[in-house]
Amino acid sequence: MHSHVSNRPFLRPGGHLSCWLLPLLVLLSMPGCTPTARALDSGELAFEGQNYRVVHINLMREQLTLHWRDPHSGQPFGSIENLRQWGETRGRRLLFAANAGIYDHKFAPLGLYVENGKTVVPLNLAHGNPASGNFSLLPNGVFVVYPDGHAAVRTSAAFKADGKSAQWATQSGPMLLIDGKLNEQFVDDSSSLKWRSGVCAKTPTEVVFAVSEGPVNFHTFGRLFRDKLGCRDALYLDGSISQLYVDGEGYAGAPAFMVKPYAGIFAVFSKP
Repeated sequence: MHSHVSNRPFLRPGGHLSCWLLPLLVLLSMPGCTPTARALDSGELAFEGQNYRVVHINLMREQLTLHWRDPHSGQPFGSIENLRQWGETRGRRLLFAANAGIYDHKFAPLGLYVENGKTVVPLNLAHGNPASGNFSLLPNGVFVVYPDGHAAVRTSAAFKADGKSAQWATQSGPMLLIDGKLNEQFVDDSSSLKWRSGVCAKTPTEVVFAVSEGPVNFHTFGRLFRDKLGCRDALYLDGSISQLYVDGEGYAGAPAFMVKPYAGIFAVFSKP
């Protein structure tokens, strides 16, 4: 894991490094000593013969938000690149982004979608045909950031039972892990292999995203979150269209030609 912090030398007009800054620079170059260290960490991880890109976000330092449509034009962003450009015109650098959840044929969220405290799409508790898509592979679930800034992954039924209001939320499915246990629908040697992305709230203030760099089945992907990332509740986000974007590193996940328009997009922008 490494943090994206640029430690550029401080130069005097003559181009010489100021002596009093040397101890500071040494301190800043030490792991964990940078002012924004571990606010957003990204790295490659190998697990059972497959590589993954994993991003840890510290919610005490960074704000994780959701974006579907441009608030002024009403047009869906559709892509991470469009969202990045939108942020740039507002003086905000896109530090991290990922597609958020399952959507319908009209490229609208299929389940709960809450953006900045406003419920745009209500919770979907319909029991569909599992053959019709992953969302119907139950139980599905909700990733939520509450108004107090704490995050959680809950089954859709548990989220409803909690009755708490959300600041940001997306519904997707299936649940990968529920209270430390793999989803019972998953088959160990399943031949259903796809690029996959998922999320967990390791603690109320540490969110972990992961995307596979190649096709894997649900069972393996769930075990990644349980055995390698130490999560207890984790939610599947999407399959062959899934990508993570990290500023300075570019994209990870599905090949670009497989990517289709996104409905919701997770984002961390630089502070204004």
